[in-house]
Amino acid sequence: MANTLLSDIAAVPLGYSICKFRGKKYGVTKSVHNLGKSVKIYAEELGGEDFISLNFYQTDRSDILKPCEMPEEKVLQFCLLYTSDAADEEDSV
Repeated sequence: MANTLLSDIAAVPLGYSICKFRGKKYGVTKSVHNLGKSVKIYAEELGGEDFISLNFYQTDRSDILKPCEMPEEKVLQFCLLYTSDAADEEDSV
Protein backbone atom coordinates (compact mmCIF):
# COMPACT_ATOMS: atom_id res chain seq x y z
CA MET A 1 0.00 0.00 0.00
CA ALA A 2 2.75 2.48 0.93
CA ASN A 3 4.39 2.52 -2.52
CA THR A 4 1.06 2.96 -4.26
CA LEU A 5 -0.02 5.66 -1.81
CA LEU A 6 3.31 7.44 -2.21
CA SER A 7 2.95 7.49 -6.00
CA ASP A 8 -0.68 8.63 -5.72
CA ILE A 9 0.34 11.50 -3.43
CA ALA A 10 3.25 12.38 -5.73
CA ALA A 11 0.77 12.69 -8.63
CA VAL A 12 -1.02 15.59 -6.93
CA PRO A 13 0.69 18.78 -8.17
CA LEU A 14 2.47 21.04 -5.73
CA GLY A 15 0.59 24.26 -4.94
CA TYR A 16 -3.01 24.80 -6.00
CA SER A 17 -4.92 22.75 -8.56
CA ILE A 18 -8.48 21.77 -9.37
CA CYS A 19 -9.65 18.19 -9.62
CA LYS A 20 -12.77 16.08 -9.75
CA PHE A 21 -13.60 13.55 -7.07
CA ARG A 22 -16.81 11.55 -7.10
CA GLY A 23 -18.24 13.83 -9.80
CA LYS A 24 -17.59 17.10 -7.95
CA LYS A 25 -14.90 19.77 -8.36
CA TYR A 26 -12.38 20.37 -5.60
CA GLY A 27 -9.76 23.04 -5.08
CA VAL A 28 -6.63 21.22 -3.87
CA THR A 29 -3.59 22.62 -2.10
CA LYS A 30 -0.49 20.48 -1.67
CA SER A 31 2.53 21.59 0.33
CA VAL A 32 5.77 19.75 1.02
CA HIS A 33 7.88 20.19 4.15
CA ASN A 34 10.90 18.69 5.92
CA LEU A 35 12.94 18.22 2.73
CA GLY A 36 10.11 16.29 1.08
CA LYS A 37 9.52 13.92 3.98
CA SER A 38 6.21 15.53 4.97
CA VAL A 39 3.28 16.31 2.68
CA LYS A 40 0.03 18.10 3.47
CA ILE A 41 -2.96 17.94 1.13
CA TYR A 42 -6.15 19.89 1.68
CA ALA A 43 -9.01 19.73 -0.82
CA GLU A 44 -12.27 21.62 -0.57
CA GLU A 45 -15.36 21.00 -2.66
CA LEU A 46 -15.99 24.06 -4.81
CA GLY A 47 -19.50 25.31 -4.13
CA GLY A 48 -20.07 22.62 -1.51
CA GLU A 49 -19.23 21.61 2.02
CA ASP A 50 -17.06 18.50 1.62
CA PHE A 51 -13.31 18.48 2.21
CA ILE A 52 -10.36 16.10 2.34
CA SER A 53 -7.41 16.77 4.60
CA LEU A 54 -4.33 14.65 5.22
CA ASN A 55 -0.72 14.63 6.27
CA PHE A 56 1.74 12.04 4.99
CA TYR A 57 5.08 11.44 6.67
CA GLN A 58 8.06 9.41 5.50
CA THR A 59 10.24 8.25 8.39
CA ASP A 60 13.23 5.94 8.54
CA ARG A 61 10.96 3.20 9.86
CA SER A 62 7.77 3.61 7.82
CA ASP A 63 5.39 5.82 5.89
CA ILE A 64 2.59 7.27 7.99
CA LEU A 65 -0.76 8.54 6.70
CA LYS A 66 -2.64 10.85 9.06
CA PRO A 67 -6.14 11.76 7.86
CA CYS A 68 -7.50 14.89 9.53
CA GLU A 69 -10.94 14.35 11.08
CA MET A 70 -12.15 11.83 8.51
CA PRO A 71 -11.97 8.13 7.73
CA GLU A 72 -8.71 6.87 6.25
CA GLU A 73 -10.69 5.17 3.45
CA LYS A 74 -11.98 8.55 2.19
CA VAL A 75 -8.43 9.92 2.03
CA LEU A 76 -7.15 6.80 0.27
CA GLN A 77 -9.95 6.99 -2.32
CA PHE A 78 -9.23 10.66 -2.98
CA CYS A 79 -5.50 10.00 -3.52
CA LEU A 80 -6.23 6.99 -5.71
CA LEU A 81 -8.85 8.76 -7.84
CA TYR A 82 -7.17 12.19 -8.07
CA THR A 83 -7.43 13.47 -11.63
CA SER A 84 -6.52 16.96 -12.68
CA ASP A 85 -9.32 19.09 -14.04
CA ALA A 86 -7.01 21.49 -15.88
CA ALA A 87 -9.40 22.08 -18.77
CA ASP A 88 -12.06 23.45 -16.42
CA GLU A 89 -9.55 25.27 -14.21
CA GLU A 90 -9.36 28.24 -16.59
CA ASP A 91 -13.17 28.56 -16.55
CA SER A 92 -13.28 28.85 -12.77
CA VAL A 93 -10.75 31.70 -12.46
